[in-house]
Amino acid sequence: MQTRETTPLCGSPRYRPSDLGAPLPDSPHAASVALPLWDHVVGYEEGRPEIVQAMKLGYPRFVIHPLVLELFAECARRFASRSEGAFAFPSRQSATRCAAFMREKGCNGVTLHPYGFGNIHAVVFPQHAADLAKAYWQHFGQIVSSRLAEAALQQRLVQGGIEAKIVIRCQLAELAGTVPEQVYLFPSGMAAMAHAIHLAHSCRPDARSIQLGFPYVDVLKCQTVWGPGVHFLPYSTDYSIEALEWHLEREPIAAVVCEFPGNPLLQGPDLAVLSQSLRAHGVPLIVDDTPATCINIDALRHADMVVTSLTKTYSGSGDVMAGSMILNTASPFFAAFMAAQHRQYEDLLWSGDAVVLASNAKNFVERTRQINATTLELVDHLRAHPAVKHAYYPKYEMGGAYGQILKEGGGYGGLFSILLHRPQETAQVFYDALRISKGPSLGNNFSLACPYTLLAHYKELDWAESHGVSRYLIRVSVGLEQAADLIQRFDSALETLRAEVAGTLGAPSQGPA
Repeated sequence: MQTRETTPLCGSPRYRPSDLGAPLPDSPHAASVALPLWDHVVGYEEGRPEIVQAMKLGYPRFVIHPLVLELFAECARRFASRSEGAFAFPSRQSATRCAAFMREKGCNGVTLHPYGFGNIHAVVFPQHAADLAKAYWQHFGQIVSSRLAEAALQQRLVQGGIEAKIVIRCQLAELAGTVPEQVYLFPSGMAAMAHAIHLAHSCRPDARSIQLGFPYVDVLKCQTVWGPGVHFLPYSTDYSIEALEWHLEREPIAAVVCEFPGNPLLQGPDLAVLSQSLRAHGVPLIVDDTPATCINIDALRHADMVVTSLTKTYSGSGDVMAGSMILNTASPFFAAFMAAQHRQYEDLLWSGDAVVLASNAKNFVERTRQINATTLELVDHLRAHPAVKHAYYPKYEMGGAYGQILKEGGGYGGLFSILLHRPQETAQVFYDALRISKGPSLGNNFSLACPYTLLAHYKELDWAESHGVSRYLIRVSVGLEQAADLIQRFDSALETLRAEVAGTLGAPSQGPA
């Protein structure tokens, strides 16, 4: 069941200090990187040279892949002067959007140039605006993948992409209960989300969106840094719904965006109630179901658009970037969205990535169900541990809201977060002692932990904590390891606290399920 690339990480995880910077998995196209110690994460966020220079790869929207940097350098050599820089994008349209973003932010002198492979276009800009180009790359996700960059540098075409995309779309359509024609593919999950939001704004150009629930960092950023703006309602509670109704009554809204469940607190609203309210006001609902997957929940029952990062559990191997968006054919907004979709959508998923993705996803269903069972057993064990203050998991955070759209045979996914007692003293000790792979991303066939808030919100920790997301939160993505093995590894790390942290750690705050 485990794939060739990730099998070694299941049995030999990268958690030792000497593993710093190693790709996760051991692949030239890995989408994660080992950050084994808490101090490594802090050093990465602060840009300490000894940490940054040790990182061979990273999550591709944040840490630009060496092959992509090589393509950027080639674009600069061909099209830029010494005082200019260059980024490459997979199409003229995506490059044009980057240029428009930069110009809106006050950057003049931006030009576009065809690269000469496929539809890749270079965006050339004054060197001082490099951070602005990087922000667009990160927040909107229309990236050139490492495989596409490699092919462009070698001027080498890849066969089988069309067939692979058909396989992917048919599989996702069958699992989601729709038709393949309504499954659209993207070069990253963030590109799919940004496109969905843009599609909603195309129907209401001057209207703001609403972000319901604390989201993954760039889901909020892409609604904040460009466009009419966003109302952020961080808690998926009765208060949030009341605030939502207040906005719906007073102004036009382009869309409501929510993750189900949210990342990292694994909370979420009652989608049935939410959808009913929004449709009464003529407002579409965009749901990101990445942590749950379409195997576990039927988000399309209530959402007008469902977005998924296929980089995560769908692929499992952690060595390919991709995303999908599914339009709900029963939505009252379907006709308007389709009209805009015909004008705006372009398939930017590189053929080489599609071939790998289709192969990785062959055992998607079996992997997901195994991960569901393992994660629930591990979470229940941790909920009963006296050192654990809170374990965030959809089964216990969302109650009936998740159960209402839980599919037959489905579960609660492989993602959870934990907060320890006296976290300012215990979180770093526990993280450093935990013997599983540690780094960004989720949904891999190997388990992966990270101090989520440090990675996602290092420059806004107080802001995150004001919305209930502790700076000491540790997020865990469970893989294909056996539950007994993971429980032993977590218990061992928690036992370290007794030796290194003086005093009692507190009584259990949660009983077993």
